[in-house]
Amino acid sequence: MGKFLNNSNAYLNYQRMVKSAFFVDKTRIIEELLISIEQDNRWLCFTRPRRFGKSVMANMVAAYFGDACDSHEIFDQLEISKSAKYQQHLNQHHVIHIDFSRTPLDCNRYQQYIAAIRDGIQEDIARYFPETQLKQNESPWDALEKTGQTFLFVLDEWDAVFHMSFMNEQDKSEHMLFLKNLLKDRAYVDLAYMTGVLPITKYSSGSELNMFMEYSMIGSQRFSGYFGFSDQEVDQLYEIYQKNTEKAAFSREELRLWYDGYYNALGQRLYNPRSVVCALTNNQLESYWTSSGPYDEVFHYIKNNTDDVREDIALMVSGERVPAKVREYAATARELNTKNQIYSAMVVYGLLTYCDGEVLIPNKELMDKFNELLMEKQELGYVHQLARRSETMLKATLAGDTDTMAEIMDLAHNTGRILLVGIGYDPKTKKHSCKVEVLRKEERSEKYE
Repeated sequence: MGKFLNNSNAYLNYQRMVKSAFFVDKTRIIEELLISIEQDNRWLCFTRPRRFGKSVMANMVAAYFGDACDSHEIFDQLEISKSAKYQQHLNQHHVIHIDFSRTPLDCNRYQQYIAAIRDGIQEDIARYFPETQLKQNESPWDALEKTGQTFLFVLDEWDAVFHMSFMNEQDKSEHMLFLKNLLKDRAYVDLAYMTGVLPITKYSSGSELNMFMEYSMIGSQRFSGYFGFSDQEVDQLYEIYQKNTEKAAFSREELRLWYDGYYNALGQRLYNPRSVVCALTNNQLESYWTSSGPYDEVFHYIKNNTDDVREDIALMVSGERVPAKVREYAATARELNTKNQIYSAMVVYGLLTYCDGEVLIPNKELMDKFNELLMEKQELGYVHQLARRSETMLKATLAGDTDTMAEIMDLAHNTGRILLVGIGYDPKTKKHSCKVEVLRKEERSEKYE
């Protein structure tokens, strides 16, 4: 088994997924990929937030096309088997499958990272095509051309290395150049199926990867139904959950409130797939999203109040939508200097969703995340925390707690404007309530002095 070429890991991983209790069949996307191959549209990039099923789909594509394993047993029972083109490409390709989120042991620089990938491809070629006379330190693209064969590339999380601590701007440029040299204008490419979080369309001023057709969640209608779970799919999963669970801990409506609320380019609502599966598996509603890396970077801009972003966030926590011009490529800017750039980044990373010219917090899972941001990160400073008080308690405070109001108005006097955010939590219903009010400097003399 090769490290990247003709590797059986994708087959084994997808086989486990198909056998799991909460599997959703998305194999019809393969039919779309076959059309792209026929039309010579060979470079496709799918960008989605983290935990939206990209790696599952990448494993599926590699398992279907790859000749490392006979995958009839898997796909004969799935939707793609109904296609007239089903047998045409099943296990008929040399697949090079690279997961760019994986790093070598003790990796602390980009040169070490990319050398492991480059050398792995060369070693695989030498193993499977021994007749190819490779020179020492020959590039992988020259080695691939020497084989006289064609290859199907499945490149998962192409941008994962950009979030690693050792990366700098020069390293990022070198990574783009590596992908260009490996894929662009290469006759050996049957198909390049690539996934990531960050958009590639305007990542750099050059044309390194301009051969790719990019399909994002909010910008592209084609392929919209293959990433994320629809209402109908979650209905089917919830029925399985009820049958397999002795005592269901939550209702179908609660599942919707927690994980529904994303929108795709067709305006259809989507569920976060990983969170749904984890909740059904664990029989427990909670946040299953990790918070690290790029998420903290976005919160940095909230903290520094760029163009009153923090005030908009407080409004969104209260259930409001905020007008925005979201351009996904803006998330790749070296610095996020405007509200629209910050909201674009938050949409790309899945912290917000976008619909009809407005951004919003999609569901309770993320609403709780932002509530925690308001309640626990005292260094944000723009909220005077009325700890865990409901809307009723907030009104009572505004009416009679003169000491608290004196403190609040001192802040308002210094800043000119302050948002009052009251967040309440009912331990019985496990629901938050929120009230937002705006106080301005001039209100001090009118009401509180």
